[in-house]
Amino acid sequence: MTIISVPTEFNEEDLYVDLRPIVQHSLFLKCEGFNFAGSIKLKAATEMVEAAEWIGVLKPGSILVESSSGNLGAALSLIAASKGYGFLCVTDSRCNLSARRFMEAMGSRVHIISEPAADGGLLGARIAHVQALCASDDRYVWLNQYTNTDNWKAHYRTTAPAIARRFPQLDVLFVGAGTTGTLMGCARYFRTLHRQVRIVAVDSAGSVTFGGRPGRRMIPGLGTSVRPALLDESYVHEVVHVEEPDTIRACHRLARRGFLFGGSTGTVVSGATQWLSRHEDQDLTAVAIAPDLGERYLDTIYQTNWLHDLYGEDVLNPDELATDLTA
Repeated sequence: MTIISVPTEFNEEDLYVDLRPIVQHSLFLKCEGFNFAGSIKLKAATEMVEAAEWIGVLKPGSILVESSSGNLGAALSLIAASKGYGFLCVTDSRCNLSARRFMEAMGSRVHIISEPAADGGLLGARIAHVQALCASDDRYVWLNQYTNTDNWKAHYRTTAPAIARRFPQLDVLFVGAGTTGTLMGCARYFRTLHRQVRIVAVDSAGSVTFGGRPGRRMIPGLGTSVRPALLDESYVHEVVHVEEPDTIRACHRLARRGFLFGGSTGTVVSGATQWLSRHEDQDLTAVAIAPDLGERYLDTIYQTNWLHDLYGEDVLNPDELATDLTA
């Protein structure tokens, strides 16, 4: 059987969760994990691959290579398998084991970087390894999610218009910042509509994306150790930084109400809740984008031993702890 194309949308107009009963603020969560790759990254991966094919950079016999913390790698492994390309994902030790297994199940290879670069940390070391591979063999094709404008164009074309159609009176949009592809695509779209939508970027504490000091980050997805080339801060109205224990608490709070989301989503929800608590005197229509679901985090943020080893036994109160799904 030949797969002609990979679907990137699954009735996305309807995939929203009203979080008011959980966070006590009016907040709708746009769920982007209901596709074969399990995250919003399938949109960017599809856009970048198709553009590379169109201009002839990607052709039969090519081997895709990309630096990824997990979700984009999973999306590219799916596309590579469906189209007959090889794929090598360069990641680091923070990549969830389930994401690595997903990629390997699709026939992809995974290379794990263990030592950070002196300048740029683990991300810098990953990018340097990708560049060395491309220099050594011209079969390798690096889409480069960090500088590729098709990354943000995917969300300009799909994610943002879907939100605008569903929420014509949208006041504020919360978007997590990783490569900033989703953030820039949505921000640029609403700017062209001349709509007064406030764009709030949600970043991880310890990320340098918006000029912060680098720090330890153990939850993959959001945040960077190298400032994203795609970022244009003129499109961003505010930035909220979220500490990892707050990400964990948000994930467990959602899980105890029946919603198993990933670390990136927990960060976005925590940041949105913090921002809304400071603006509770305003009647706002607010949407947050949930990049992924939680199955790939069962061995980490939903695993008691992992939490206690990294954050201490007090990271969650007993009544905050979701049932240990891997016990």
